[in-house]
Amino acid sequence: QLLPDQLVLLLEHLLEQKTLNPRTLRSLERTYRLSQQDAEVRHRWCELVVKHKYTTAYKTVERFLQEDQAMGIYLYGELMVSEDARQQQLARQCFQLTKEQMDRCSAQVVAEMLF
Repeated sequence: QLLPDQLVLLLEHLLEQKTLNPRTLRSLERTYRLSQQDAEVRHRWCELVVKHKYTTAYKTVERFLQEDQAMGIYLYGELMVSEDARQQQLARQCFQLTKEQMDRCSAQVVAEMLF
């Protein structure tokens, strides 16, 4: 097993790859139980999910946006920049569910990205 810092480095390296096969992503998640790691690891994992449109793990992105709101702001931007309708819908749905719990400044920043 890798330590969280090692997983972050691995995921950052993988984020530099132009494409990743869904099988590779599935194998990564199962091998390292990425959705059960600390927030830093889960954030990088969510970035990979968004970048490669790995729809199987969109629930992980949704959970991250709801549970780690401070770190999720950048991820909202990634979801919107992708110009993928399903990802944009995911971002808007998560924001609707969490905006009341977010601090005012963060909620305002996210709202500007989404609308």
